[in-house]
Amino acid sequence: MGAVRWLGLLPFIAMLAGVAFCNSATPLVFGMPLLLAWMVGCVILTSVVMGIIYLCDPVNRAPASGAGR
Repeated sequence: MGAVRWLGLLPFIAMLAGVAFCNSATPLVFGMPLLLAWMVGCVILTSVVMGIIYLCDPVNRAPASGAGR
């Protein structure tokens, strides 16, 4: 599980690196400037990565206790 949590750094690094490489207004992606489209993509990437981390966490695979019955 420890190695999967390192995936959480991927969106953070992508946001930091994207500002340096995508800081341009001329190419439009879906009508948005490139940097804005990059940030939207990073937000979506963050959701996907956090979902993967959640699914790989062994605590979430534990059977539910019968306390609610």
